[in-house]
Amino acid sequence: MKIVVITSSPHPQNESTSIYLADRFTEGAKSAGHEVFTFDAAHEETHPCQGCDKCGMDGPCVFKDAIENTLMPKMLAADLIVLTTPLYYFGMSAQLKIIVDRFYSRTEKLHGKKSIMMATAYNSADWTMEALANHYETLVRYMEWQDVGQVWATGCGARSLVEKSSFAEMAYKIGANL
Repeated sequence: MKIVVITSSPHPQNESTSIYLADRFTEGAKSAGHEVFTFDAAHEETHPCQGCDKCGMDGPCVFKDAIENTLMPKMLAADLIVLTTPLYYFGMSAQLKIIVDRFYSRTEKLHGKKSIMMATAYNSADWTMEALANHYETLVRYMEWQDVGQVWATGCGARSLVEKSSFAEMAYKIGANL
């Protein structure tokens, strides 16, 4: 299976909680023989959708940035798209939202894929991930994706917390069991 993992944490890789989950997932997926491409949305040159509709929802986008030139070809060829984010004010990071909004330029061609959502949050209340989970479920429905896994890592506001959590093993197992 061809897999695209999109990370979106602006934190350094060795400190990021959500990138740690993405790395654990990737280890599991590679152990099962899958091909994994990772795109770091927080540290690539990207531009938000301008709503100009010059793409006609069928590309290309007017921006010739890392999304159009690097990520989009990989996503179009992928069987599975993995979205990873730290929780920021009960939603996905702005860096990931830029990517999601740019799905517009290839809406139809991105339909019908498999997807996974992984997020980390400091807060551990039972409602912490509710808004993000609803957003993800709506995206899956609209894109006609098949959700094959979710990791909602609450109480993981520091790298050491997520490393010691059951969420890290959950991310690995989702990748390994694809």
